[in-house]
Amino acid sequence: MLHESSEDHKKVLSRLDVLFLAFGAMIGWGWVVLSGNWIIGAGTLGAMLAFVLGGVLVIFVGLAYAELASAMPTTGGALIYVLRGIGYKTGFVAAWALALGYISVVAFEAVALPTVIEYIFPDYKVGFLYSIQGYDVYTSWVLVGMLGSVFITIVNLMGVKFAALLQMVLTIIIGIIGLMLIFGAAVNGSVDNADPLMIGGMAGVLTVAIMTPFMFVGFDVIPQTAEEMKIPPRSIGRILIVSVVAAVIWYVAIIFAVGFGLDHDSLVSSVLPTADAMSSVFGHNGFGIVLILGGVAGIITSWNSFIIGGSRILCAMAERKMIPAWFSRRHARYHTPVNAILFIGALSTLAPLLGRPMLIWLVDAGGLAIVLAYALVAVAFVRLRRSEPDMVRPFRAGKSSAIGWAAVFFSVLFVALYLPGMPAALLWPYEWLIFAGWWGVGVLLMLQMRKAQTAEVRHRFSAPIANMK
Repeated sequence: MLHESSEDHKKVLSRLDVLFLAFGAMIGWGWVVLSGNWIIGAGTLGAMLAFVLGGVLVIFVGLAYAELASAMPTTGGALIYVLRGIGYKTGFVAAWALALGYISVVAFEAVALPTVIEYIFPDYKVGFLYSIQGYDVYTSWVLVGMLGSVFITIVNLMGVKFAALLQMVLTIIIGIIGLMLIFGAAVNGSVDNADPLMIGGMAGVLTVAIMTPFMFVGFDVIPQTAEEMKIPPRSIGRILIVSVVAAVIWYVAIIFAVGFGLDHDSLVSSVLPTADAMSSVFGHNGFGIVLILGGVAGIITSWNSFIIGGSRILCAMAERKMIPAWFSRRHARYHTPVNAILFIGALSTLAPLLGRPMLIWLVDAGGLAIVLAYALVAVAFVRLRRSEPDMVRPFRAGKSSAIGWAAVFFSVLFVALYLPGMPAALLWPYEWLIFAGWWGVGVLLMLQMRKAQTAEVRHRFSAPIANMK
């Protein structure tokens, strides 16, 4: 049932499939479960500014991705671009960082699902297991996350077209429900609820801003499925940028809606402020449940996209002999990277055992990995503009390298925000342990694979690669 060929891809994804895949990944569930935290941390205006700042980073990086994706429509995305633009070792670092970002989102959703069910059925938790940072973990709560993980894993094993169809339907549902909240707040909300507009000054803005790369990650799923698209290379770049701009508008509008829909005291006491804001602006608790159903759809869209993206980048790494070949095996019928999907599915199935505190740990640790990968892609963009000026680029991000340099600047700035001593530094020990543990495994894998490689193999997959189209 399995084979190891990397050449046999079914081109089944249309423009709409690709757009919904990326946009659905970016909006996901975070806006439901974390919007209250953003407003409490920075105020309504502060949180909106934080997402505009994060959006600027992502738009610049997205433009660099758009050009590179159109020039090299090959499964692997960041891995392929950094390999060609910088080299083999740096390509490994970029891909391994992005893999952590993707897997952290998948694990995030496995923890978010039982959290939302708790809002609908507050008494469903039975079978006390233990406490983590004051949060009591129950058997029923863990099982909901685990069963959701098994379901999404099976969906992805059945082929990318089926997964993309599910993505489109659920993203439309999310969009309708989100627009209800936004227009409801515009009509029935109050500017008094948004007071104070700013909390904590620039430190508050930065604290929220470091979460934004994690929220916006998803547009880079597009290059991961490049070989499964039946669209022109130029369209890949255009769709990527449209999806990023739409996501920036979405998050800013949701923060506005929640900030105007609930006063500060209600935000602080609420379990899910976005749902309570929906109930408030429409005057009935049933509307909160409606929003939660949209949140469940968001969990599935994000979960779905990042198993697709994460499995493809692990598969691409394995095909280039960076990690064990086991990750590159594909299903004979569906052509999905079955072992990589099962690996990510297993990690997400275990995530609920760490309880709800895992949500913030994953956002921060995964966010640092994501911006590190973005920085390396931006550097590859700049280097390729200089080293391969004649490369065919169906989509060009400007005539000069200015877009790339801006992406490098903003990416490095965001990386710095996570470091010790900064207002938004990763928490010790949990977030640093997640980040350091992942890189510890990466170093061991790289050393193990390096022993088995010849110099010829490393040169073959390093930059520049004249025949990589």
